[in-house]
Amino acid sequence: MFNRLGNLIKGFLSLFISGLEKSNPRALIEAEKENLRKQIATFNENLANHAAFVERLMRQVKNLEKSEKELAAKAAANLKVGNRGAAGQYALQLKTVREQLTENREQLEGADDTYKKLVKTRDVAIKEAQGKIESLKRLLSETEMMEAQAELQEMAKGMITEIGGSGDTINRVEEYLTDRRDQAAGRARVASSSIDTSQVELMEAENEALADQALTEFAAAYGLDLPVEAESEAEADAAPRTREMGPGLTEG
Repeated sequence: MFNRLGNLIKGFLSLFISGLEKSNPRALIEAEKENLRKQIATFNENLANHAAFVERLMRQVKNLEKSEKELAAKAAANLKVGNRGAAGQYALQLKTVREQLTENREQLEGADDTYKKLVKTRDVAIKEAQGKIESLKRLLSETEMMEAQAELQEMAKGMITEIGGSGDTINRVEEYLTDRRDQAAGRARVASSSIDTSQVELMEAENEALADQALTEFAAAYGLDLPVEAESEAEADAAPRTREMGPGLTEG
């Protein structure tokens, strides 16, 4: 029973965590980036320890090579002077040093190859992980952009459906404005038909007569000649001309 209850609780927690992951993928990507940085730091620390081991082997090889030269020189010198016992001891030590040197050289070669492989593996793993993270970031951006486009398209579709539907606000406003415009046009037509134009024409004629009188008075006051209107000139040209023949005589 407790096992079943534990499994149920684990299931609920798993669903809850999965929901959080789906709702915030950007946080997951940042968490993976942080995890990658920690893994790189741990790997570099272990790699540094291995590099230190390689350095120790290199130092041991150099020391053994130095000991090899010294023992070889001592063994040769004692052998030349006939000191076989000392020469033999040096030769025995030289043999041991050479065996250790061979072993250390093999270890150094293997450790150095391992170090190079580890560095290469680290670089490849980091590059691959960074590529996946960048791919996820691009995928997230594309997903968000497509979701935004889909949302805008759905909104546009809904707007078109609502705006184009019958009985919506825009249609009602259009009907109201059309009705008001027709009413205003009808009122203007009725008002224009009831205007007394004869009174307006009389006022215009009176205004023109007053203007002519004022102009005549102005010309007389300043000794100016009034210009002859075109119609008066035409009438004067059409009238028969008479020529004076003498006092009191005219010729038609």
